[in-house]
Amino acid sequence: MKSKIQKKWIGLLLSFFSIASFAQTKHTVSGYVKDIANGEGLIGVSVYVREAQTGVVTNPYGFYSLTLPAGTYTVVYSYIGYQKNTKTIELNADQTVSIELADESENLKEVTISTKKDDENVRSIEMSVNKVEMKTIRKMPALLGEVDLIRSIQLLPGVTTVGEGASGFNVRGGDISQNLVLLDEAPVFNSSHLFGFFSVFNPDVVKDVKLFKGGIPAQYGGRISSILDVRMKEGNSKKREINGGIGSIFSRLTYEQPFAAGKGSFIVAARRSYIDILAKPFLNKDLKDSKFNFYDLTAKVNYRLGNKDTFFASGYLGKDVFGGGDFGFGWGNKTLTGRWNHIFSNKLFMNMTAYYSNYDYNLGQNENDKNAKDRFVWNSRIVTKSIKPDFTYYITPNNQLTFGGQYINYDSSPGKATAVSEGEGLNLDLPSRHADESAIYIANEQKLTDKISLQYGIRYSYFRSLGAGIEYSYRDTTAGIRKQPIFPGKEYQSGDVIKTYGNFEPRFAVNIGLNSVSSLKISYNRMSQYLHLLSNTAASSPLDVWTLSSSNIKPELADQVALGWFRNFKDNMYEASVEVYYKKLHNQLDYVVGSDLLLNQFVEGDLLTGRGRAYGAEFYLKKNKGRLTGWVSYTLSKTERQVEGVNNGNWFNARFDKPHNFTTVAIYELNKRLTLSSNFTITSGTPATFPTNGYTWGGYSLGNNYNNARNNNRIPAYHRLDLAATLKARKKLFGIGEGEWVFSIYNVYNRRNAFSVYTRQNEDKPTASEKAQNLLRTQAVRYSVIGSLIPSITYNFKF
Repeated sequence: MKSKIQKKWIGLLLSFFSIASFAQTKHTVSGYVKDIANGEGLIGVSVYVREAQTGVVTNPYGFYSLTLPAGTYTVVYSYIGYQKNTKTIELNADQTVSIELADESENLKEVTISTKKDDENVRSIEMSVNKVEMKTIRKMPALLGEVDLIRSIQLLPGVTTVGEGASGFNVRGGDISQNLVLLDEAPVFNSSHLFGFFSVFNPDVVKDVKLFKGGIPAQYGGRISSILDVRMKEGNSKKREINGGIGSIFSRLTYEQPFAAGKGSFIVAARRSYIDILAKPFLNKDLKDSKFNFYDLTAKVNYRLGNKDTFFASGYLGKDVFGGGDFGFGWGNKTLTGRWNHIFSNKLFMNMTAYYSNYDYNLGQNENDKNAKDRFVWNSRIVTKSIKPDFTYYITPNNQLTFGGQYINYDSSPGKATAVSEGEGLNLDLPSRHADESAIYIANEQKLTDKISLQYGIRYSYFRSLGAGIEYSYRDTTAGIRKQPIFPGKEYQSGDVIKTYGNFEPRFAVNIGLNSVSSLKISYNRMSQYLHLLSNTAASSPLDVWTLSSSNIKPELADQVALGWFRNFKDNMYEASVEVYYKKLHNQLDYVVGSDLLLNQFVEGDLLTGRGRAYGAEFYLKKNKGRLTGWVSYTLSKTERQVEGVNNGNWFNARFDKPHNFTTVAIYELNKRLTLSSNFTITSGTPATFPTNGYTWGGYSLGNNYNNARNNNRIPAYHRLDLAATLKARKKLFGIGEGEWVFSIYNVYNRRNAFSVYTRQNEDKPTASEKAQNLLRTQAVRYSVIGSLIPSITYNFKF
């Protein structure tokens, strides 16, 4: 009996040691995957091990890591649009294997509009995520021939805008301030030039564009609707390269070059519009000094120090200037980002980010003439500074842990203003607001079986409203009526904590593989937002005010759940998806009638708080391969708000609610030189408040809304067709480079889409009958931002 027990324990010990020995024989292969032409790290490359039937994808910096038992493996590196690279690896020790992939576009007989692996939409755990390649965006028709990132993503399901020329975009029932727009991880507070007609992103320096509408990973926070993550190129580390374009409204130039024997590289890009220069000969004397232009400068540098450390620094400077004579205003963004990538081991990767972001605007009369008798100067800004460490630990190919944190410092100056009349000055400065936000997160992506994958995590954010300043309480009043401040307010010294908020933000997603070509995905996320945009206009303007959470303004919260079905057809030539979502929004801001949001020290008394809900279904079909590529999308949705004191406390349509949104994008490669493309959009008109009856007073006809309804009607539906043709030049530029002509027509059939509709007294003379009856006529006026087709031509060059 004793010998049997001994044999049993000896067997167990041998089994344990054999398992331990097996564990000890595991090794890690890791490295970077880059573009052989320019040395850029490639994001999302499939690294697949045939023998183990497992794999990973590269991270945003092109890094990958795989831990496997010792042995001989065939590793396949694949990325659509690039030639596959297959390596045989003898894995008997930890190894670093970095790969460069060659672009195979010259060898392909077909065009692809995606550079991700064929079936990633089915196998990936990501849902409610759209990625549009810059090569696709460049082929799409654009206003005045200028490639534009923001206008392009508005053609995706679930993404809308309130109208032609409106800045920003709306995602799944959120307003524009609820989208976190990142440029190399630094927030951009106004993503538009020229009142929304162009974005601040220079297409020549953009490397990757990713929009998260739901299922948002735990490393992201700060906004409740979406994350638009834009990453810049690092610069060509192989050779000097110059490219740019000459268009009808602005021109651009980009220069990139390696240095330090290829260990580093940089890229610098500039754009400048010249509408005012072209128009100057046609302006009369009063408008001779008019200014209406924008410019931006984008730059990035990187340096690799050894095999484990890479440093990046990038920045953006942009400005819009408008005015004439003694009046003018302008706005602009400044960002500066520093990043450090460090590989602690083959399994542990770190990215440390620090950024500075400044959005400012100014408005003034005789702003530069300090001796003027009448003078007005107004400046406002919001500055954020942050440090953010992110870690990725590659436990196994089927288990990846991410964790990290972030600290953000806010400095908001809602208005520094001075008014001078007849030599007498008046100071209208508002006190600055200060706050900070801290967050920590941890998440895990885990493949449970061949058919089930999970991503789960949690983020905790903690916000502090800080002094110096005076915090006021407000008297309770009838809902919808301005609240009056209670004097005196409570005074806080610099650094004093005025108010704190803390929120847990759980995230969860699951992918259930139905078969080799289809899957079912479910996600849930909670988001919190401590920064708010005050705007009671139909569309946001550059002069809107950003403010921070306080004792009187609670953080905005959103809970979203989504369910999606994903399917590929004909060997991944087509991909289709159907997603349904439901989102609940809390602490949504609204305004009393006649609210005063500018230079108002007691603006919190003009604010109302309510809740929102948004739900819908998104249908998406995309063709990835062949000479004809593109997509069709349709979104059926509803977005509502409920605010005590508005619409009698009943639910009403949000200003950006569009129940129906249908878009198509088609790109056809006619031959190697000529590519044709088109966009078509038709959407429901946005809600508007129209009078329900009217009355006359003092000889004027006045509209009236007897039941105080909000958004009780809609403006006409919006639809537009755009066409473009890209023709490669036959001859090389200066004998060494290449060029292409881009011809486009925006709004082909001359549609005058309404931006808004309002009523007024008819300006025509009354008829004799109307005079006899003392009748006054009213009329509805349609306001259109663009009322005609707009042709354009652009020449792009590269050498």
